[in-house]
Amino acid sequence: MQQFLEFISNHYILAGGWAAVLIILIYSFIGARLRGYANANPATATQLINRENAVVVDVREDNEYLKGHIINSLHIPLSYFSDRLKELEKHKSDPIIVGCKTGQRSGQACAILKKAGFEKVYNLSGGVSAWQADSLPLTKK
Repeated sequence: MQQFLEFISNHYILAGGWAAVLIILIYSFIGARLRGYANANPATATQLINRENAVVVDVREDNEYLKGHIINSLHIPLSYFSDRLKELEKHKSDPIIVGCKTGQRSGQACAILKKAGFEKVYNLSGGVSAWQADSLPLTKK
């Protein structure tokens, strides 16, 4: 124990970096439980859509959505998400997959959905960019 403390005092930057990595690792394992929603990669999202009739919600802005979006997705920009939450009430017990360009903004929408009592909420990890990278279809209609 004495050597451990001596090492930390001599190499505080290295020890601090190690502690930061440890905290991030622990958060990545328990973070999903704390957030209340799960991440779904494009393959998992496809299975949810095909097997469980999941609803896809796209929270990107209008100009991004018009460049291409997942087929049959509902478009509710994040800036209006709380105001338009009632549009999703009929899907409260259905799986809902929320996507944006990279999966960052959609996390905010997932948190709003969980707080509103939606049961099965998924964040499309990597967003529409990951969907497109996996050669899955987008539409401009």
